[in-house]
Amino acid sequence: MCVKVDCVGGGPAGLYLAILLKRQDPSHEITVHERNPEGSTYGWGVTYWRALLDRLHTYDPESARLVAESSVRWTQGVAHVRDQITCRPGDPGHGIGRHRLLEILADRARSLGVRLEFEKEITPENLPEADLVVAADGIHSALRTRHADHFGTRVTEGRNHYVWLGTTQVFDSFTFAFAETGHGWVWCYGYPYDGGHSTCVIECAPETLTGLGLDAMDEAGQLVVLEKLFAGVLDGQPLIGGSSAAWPAFRTLTNRSWHHGNLVLLGDAAHTTHYSIGAGTTLALEDAMCLADALREHGAGAVPGALAAYESRRRAELVSAQSAARLSAQWYENLPRYIDLPAHRMFALLGQRHSPLLPYVPPQLYYGLDKAAGRLETLRRFKRWLGPRAARALHVRS
Repeated sequence: MCVKVDCVGGGPAGLYLAILLKRQDPSHEITVHERNPEGSTYGWGVTYWRALLDRLHTYDPESARLVAESSVRWTQGVAHVRDQITCRPGDPGHGIGRHRLLEILADRARSLGVRLEFEKEITPENLPEADLVVAADGIHSALRTRHADHFGTRVTEGRNHYVWLGTTQVFDSFTFAFAETGHGWVWCYGYPYDGGHSTCVIECAPETLTGLGLDAMDEAGQLVVLEKLFAGVLDGQPLIGGSSAAWPAFRTLTNRSWHHGNLVLLGDAAHTTHYSIGAGTTLALEDAMCLADALREHGAGAVPGALAAYESRRRAELVSAQSAARLSAQWYENLPRYIDLPAHRMFALLGQRHSPLLPYVPPQLYYGLDKAAGRLETLRRFKRWLGPRAARALHVRS
């Protein structure tokens, strides 16, 4: 049975859902509406891990191949703390330019017969007639806001402030750098996303932002200060701004419900997770996979049942990521608790920041217990048993 689907928002979630639905049934009438011109996008590069690439290959091998070919890869993390440098191996990570990712998905959608409409804003007043309307229009979703009481939208603002920048310094690892100032610490997360650029996210506490005067500077002035602070990792390369001097606090968004009639939320319109776990794009694409699966399993004529199944399944899948994101953000908000440890120990606990136990155990003691758990199978099993249960209990309480 042919269905008419309109996706509002031309980001990764909306485009990938359109691709999957067209692959399921070429007779489906799928349109993606994007208010911005084609090729214009915010952000620099996005990160993902091998598990996502494997899933992309399962769902659409053609776009997965192009994503893999356009990505760069790293296998370790490096932390710069004062004059110390420490490295840790990790799961292979991947970076791809956001512009390139959207280009791949848009081209693939067109090749399958999806209609793409750019520079067209869809509002609650001009919603198209469709069997299914997908709100993939981001954290500020106008479609979700129109029914805010039904969706039960809740936004929690974090303590720290951040700015998203690019640089022509190409990092060969996922790079952390912590710079001490007279007003507190400033730190960055840097990772490559093509042969000539990296993303550089810089974060600090509110008192550090105001103490350095960054909140009162224009973007050019901010870049001068930040390039000096991170000269050691930038190696003479400049930071590149995005024409905005704002330093927002991260906003974690949740919704009590994800669907209303034939309207369903996808990606950041439904949920956000702190950027420090590098999962935003992955979770958006996985939303699209889950919704496409639910629509296929329930049949085109059973949209309400499909939306209920999508919401139930996806909520359960997100518990782990949402818990990890919340704990990760809190680790950075409590950086003074860890920063004076020896650099290799601090970096080890940075890697353990998703643990629900870490905030309640003295850092030095946790480090020692974690090292012992790595050597003793009984402790390792106990940690694996206790960690998820503590995470679920804290997630429910929060």
